[in-house]
Amino acid sequence: MSEENKNKSTYTADNIQVLEGLEAVRKRPSMYIGDTGVKGLHHLVYEVVDNSIDEAVAGYCDDIQVIIHKDNAITVEDNGRGIPTGINKKENKSALELVMTVLHAGGKFDKDTYKVSGGLHGVGVSCVNALSTVLIAEVHNEGKVFMQEYRQGKPQYDVKAVGESSRTGTKVTFHPDPEIFTTTTVYNYDTLASRLRELAFLNKGIRLTLTDEREEQADGALLSDVFFSEGGLKEFVKYLDGTRQPLIPEPIHVEGIKQGIPVELALQYNDTYSENVHSYVNNINTIEGGTHVAGFRRGLTRTLKAYADKSGLLKNMKVEITGDDFREGLTAVISVKVAEPQFEGQTKTKLGNNEVMGAVDMAVGEILSNYLEENPKEAKTIVQKVIIAAQARAAARKARDMVQRKNVMGGSGLPGKLADCSNNDPTKCEIYLVEGDSAGGTAKQGRDREFQAILPLRGKILNVEKAMEHKIYENEEIKNMFTALGVSIGTEDDAKALNLDKLRYHRVIIMTDADVDGSHITTLILTFYFRYMKELIENGYVYIATPPLYLVKKGKEQQYAWNDDQRDAAIQRLKGAGKEDSVHVQRYKGLGEMNAEQLWDTTMNPETRTLRQVTIENAAECDRIFSMLMGDEVAPRREFIERNAKYAKIDT
Repeated sequence: MSEENKNKSTYTADNIQVLEGLEAVRKRPSMYIGDTGVKGLHHLVYEVVDNSIDEAVAGYCDDIQVIIHKDNAITVEDNGRGIPTGINKKENKSALELVMTVLHAGGKFDKDTYKVSGGLHGVGVSCVNALSTVLIAEVHNEGKVFMQEYRQGKPQYDVKAVGESSRTGTKVTFHPDPEIFTTTTVYNYDTLASRLRELAFLNKGIRLTLTDEREEQADGALLSDVFFSEGGLKEFVKYLDGTRQPLIPEPIHVEGIKQGIPVELALQYNDTYSENVHSYVNNINTIEGGTHVAGFRRGLTRTLKAYADKSGLLKNMKVEITGDDFREGLTAVISVKVAEPQFEGQTKTKLGNNEVMGAVDMAVGEILSNYLEENPKEAKTIVQKVIIAAQARAAARKARDMVQRKNVMGGSGLPGKLADCSNNDPTKCEIYLVEGDSAGGTAKQGRDREFQAILPLRGKILNVEKAMEHKIYENEEIKNMFTALGVSIGTEDDAKALNLDKLRYHRVIIMTDADVDGSHITTLILTFYFRYMKELIENGYVYIATPPLYLVKKGKEQQYAWNDDQRDAAIQRLKGAGKEDSVHVQRYKGLGEMNAEQLWDTTMNPETRTLRQVTIENAAECDRIFSMLMGDEVAPRREFIERNAKYAKIDT
């Protein structure tokens, strides 16, 4: 046997490595927190907050404070019982140290301690510890203050008493490790605020405070928000529907324990044409739905159908009513607490417990039946909305059929403006949705014809937030997108489901001008995708191109810049010892100002371009923002613009 083959064959017991303690988390962090990008960074905060929420759900905590420090360290403090600090007899270590340093250690597995819990795996705070350069745990209980410090998950000393205290609670301060979070360690205030607001609605009576020490307001005070809800999901629905016109005075609220499962939900009908149902299990957002959503839909359809038949309001209907019709213009939030939840689906956010379906169905049927009988005026309004929805659905089906029939009858069925690519493998193909014929022509010249397709869009597409469904399918630009992508809407089980079986491109790239109109077109397209092609976003197929804002030149040397800081740095670099006026700066206000070669180099070349993938981190907040930005109410949109004006780039 040769020396080389001998080395290859020495696979012995000594080759097996055991990662001790939290080393496994540092070695493969994405296995535990999803990723090490922006999402994973914020997930660290959620893990610590979830521990405090579990204390609150158990009835021992009503105040949680989150602080973003100037160095982007995070402090989470609550007034719960405090993590036990005594010695665990089995492990002969302080319980605090076990919770902080051992995976699958915690009170979540003991159902006498926590009936339900969001952090089911017991890895939450120990993962945060492993992925932090420094974590300091401070516990107030038994009249004392206990403390322990860790570095990259390793305790620096035994748990020790450092003072006296008359209160109880836990305080955790941690610094995310830049060796792990290489993209950024800078926290986004609005991202954290969105989650804390959501938790306040889902857990009424708990006060959550977020404070940002990095930013002072005009009056010198720190940026801070307090999230507190007395009405719970009822207030959540009002918040989500804040930019829509409600059809009934107050949301219908359902709360109770059915078959041993706590069920709470609130629903409201509005004057829009979309269904917005958001579901949660133990405060976890189940974006793929599950048995609780199926139970809600079944209970809603059964109860409303029975009432409508009994009232005689459907006797002249020429169109058959379906379950979809009962949910058009509906905003609902469903929250269940399950002791042993079983998750399934691609992202493990789909509830699979069969017993939950019956519990939610029963709760909805019982409360909704009483509401309809006691509020005949509101009941009639809801049924009339259902009738209009059924008639619109019939018109929409005809419009959809026309789009799909055009695909079959028209040969390839592809739009005339589409410059298709030669490759037929969807996983390798991408399509650019380009603003205007002029930029579309440049993109066609600059692209790689092998895998890049170009579809120019004429002007601004229809605002789907304010349009009936059949009008959407009659819009020429939207029809072109459907036919170019090869997708269809409507299955036997769900008339609004998107069929991706024949999707022709796995990268759908929105490329618009870097100005106000371009941003508006991007928002219109994203609104359309969110409402009618959400599966494209959920599968990670939608991207936004980022063309440069500036070209900085000096003689034959040049450099592109995507923001003002890059522009200023390029000016300084090119200026060198020469005069400042020898450096020329060109501001690109539109894609048409670039030639084909420049567009390829900066925006279309996979080797050099920057694409921003569109994701849905929080479906409820996305729903509210799209409704606010694209709806009829001006005041909320003005408030949003004023708050976020500091992030905007205005061309004068």
